[in-house]
Amino acid sequence: MTVKQVTNILEELAPLNYAEDFDNVGLLIGKENTKVSGILVTLDTLENVVDEAIAKKCNLIVSFHPIIFNGLKKITDASYVERVVTKAIKNNISIYSMHTALDNSPEGVNAKICEILGLVNTKILIPQKKIIKKLTTYVPNDSAEKLKEALFIAGAGTIGNYSNCSFTVDGTGSYKPEEKSNPTKGNIGEVHYEQETQINITYNKKVESKVLRALFDCHPYEEIAYEILTLENTNQHIGMGMIGELDKSMSEKDFLEFLKNKMDAKGIRHSELLGKKIKKVAVLGGSGAFAIDAAKRAHADIFISADIKYHQFYEAEKKMIIADIGHYETEQFTKNLLVDYLTKKIPNFAISLSESITNPIKYY
Repeated sequence: MTVKQVTNILEELAPLNYAEDFDNVGLLIGKENTKVSGILVTLDTLENVVDEAIAKKCNLIVSFHPIIFNGLKKITDASYVERVVTKAIKNNISIYSMHTALDNSPEGVNAKICEILGLVNTKILIPQKKIIKKLTTYVPNDSAEKLKEALFIAGAGTIGNYSNCSFTVDGTGSYKPEEKSNPTKGNIGEVHYEQETQINITYNKKVESKVLRALFDCHPYEEIAYEILTLENTNQHIGMGMIGELDKSMSEKDFLEFLKNKMDAKGIRHSELLGKKIKKVAVLGGSGAFAIDAAKRAHADIFISADIKYHQFYEAEKKMIIADIGHYETEQFTKNLLVDYLTKKIPNFAISLSESITNPIKYY
């Protein structure tokens, strides 16, 4: 398999356009047409991870966090980032990062936390905005059904648990073919009137290239009139964080002990206990303070995340508990998720779970 074939499989799980605008995801080092000898999956790409890849004869590292996040102005040995990049290039090792694309995936980081904690009735905590697009086009009446079917096959017209969704309006279109045109209907130099169907259809931006290909391949006109709008509607199945429920409610102290054991946390920083049962649990892997208000609006009994600052614990406001179990601890099972996913998709291929320790935080 080539690097591109592997990353295509990964992007079925977490399309890169799910990533946040600030992020740096995708193939960071290497060439798409490189033949893959083995895949090493890691949370972070550090020097010891590259050494492990060399030892295991893996020339593709699939990493959750991007080793190149901000722009590099030089590549020396002055920083760990520069040393990793140099060593990877020197040893012909490609590096691919998923980060917030996998955060926003409904089967990604937060789904894995929910699985570890045994949560049920899960849903997205903060649905992603500006990911739904709307296509409007005009086609002769006798070609409308064929074009709609092609657009549906390409992935358009799906809304939640419904498919083949569209809205059509019939009307009269006009145009005059000029010199050098090759009209499907009408004559050069003459205004032509055609009974047309206006098709309105929405789609997830991850399938935009397929939708446009279907439009261009199946539309009968030489020049196609179409418009694309980005909608403000949220996609309830894609986004940051998740919220779910325990099968049985637990006392706060019992739940914190349960959380510590399940997530292998070395310690939990938390806001004031409220003397209430824990049933509804919100989670967000990594730095998740921005989701505190969303967790409160969702009536979570506890919000589990990381990198919570001193004053942000006040934002619990006696409505829920905020629990910081550590950045690494919230994301540590992500590499297991990716290994399991890749193993199912490409069995009998060399896929390794990194054994390198990459957590920079130590506990005394």
